[in-house]
Amino acid sequence: MIKNDEFFPIAYRLPYNLQFFANEGTGGEKTEDATSKKLGDARTEGQVARSTELITASGLATLFIILKIFVGFIGEKLLETFQSIFSNIDKIASEEFTITTFEELLSNALWTIIWICVPVFATAMVVSVGVILFQVKWKISTKMMRPKLSKINPLKGFKKLFSKDKLIELIIEFLKIGVIAYISYNTLKDEWKTLLALYDINLDQGIILIGNIVIDLGIKISMMFVIIGIADLIYQKMKFKKDMKMSKQEVKDEFKNSEGDPAIKGKIRAKMREISQRRMMQAVPQADVIITNPTHFAAAIKYDRESAEAPVLIAKGADYVALKIKEVAKENNIEIVENKPLARMLYYNVELGAEVPPELYQMTAEVLAYVYGLRNKK
Repeated sequence: MIKNDEFFPIAYRLPYNLQFFANEGTGGEKTEDATSKKLGDARTEGQVARSTELITASGLATLFIILKIFVGFIGEKLLETFQSIFSNIDKIASEEFTITTFEELLSNALWTIIWICVPVFATAMVVSVGVILFQVKWKISTKMMRPKLSKINPLKGFKKLFSKDKLIELIIEFLKIGVIAYISYNTLKDEWKTLLALYDINLDQGIILIGNIVIDLGIKISMMFVIIGIADLIYQKMKFKKDMKMSKQEVKDEFKNSEGDPAIKGKIRAKMREISQRRMMQAVPQADVIITNPTHFAAAIKYDRESAEAPVLIAKGADYVALKIKEVAKENNIEIVENKPLARMLYYNVELGAEVPPELYQMTAEVLAYVYGLRNKK
């Protein structure tokens, strides 16, 4: 028989680490969907699937759409402001112009601009917040804002530069640049003849023309960004679901932590049964009679006319427990009566500490009468 050492001497063998052949993740490969508890913990930590591209694009699209609708009104107000300022140039140049006059002109101009811009930007902000709530629902978490030393680790930061996520972000940025260049070129190409006509129109018409072109260009670009944002949101949700996957061992460990170790719970239940049986056995000496099957079932009956309206089942058991009940009964000189149907019905239909139901009164009364008769004879 030829040994492997003859073909592969020890000196030529390459060392290898068996960990390279192990499954990733704690407890094996992550193949299970995340549990609701893990998703809830991630949500508390601020880890959610969201697309910042969609948030930015939706706000930008809203801004340009509002400008498109109210461009005439906005332009009119701005022109009125400029005309008001330029109409006071002669006062500014004269000695009559004072700080009070300047403050009044500046205040009127600023209030006009604010009155025009604030509703526009506020609407865009409301839409952006609505898109955020649509993606991640409403739940405030401050844990992402807490400083972490791991976030400023230069080694981890360098690794992230060459990660898959950064590559996806780089592709999205190049895609956005390409979209802007393509839409801008086609829009300006179509409007080139119109732009050449700026030499033949007055200032008001020129401002309106340039404004319409810029707004139309902004709407086209922002709508394309919205499409890119929707695609990014789908990707982020898929990535988040994959990142949240758990191994079978992690699912088991989580179940143990949340519901308790099944082995420990089994031991607790067994201990409780043992305590319950011990208490039940302590009550057997108080019984008036033990009704048996005779080998499989035993039921201990006690009848106290002063405290109960009917006989009470104080102990019952099957097989080994039935044998123990009979042993305790013999030690305490309690009568044991064989009645197969009654023993079975008491075992299956009456709870410990409960009174015998009316449908069993007759059979139970006959047994008790028999026992009381034996006592009287003794």
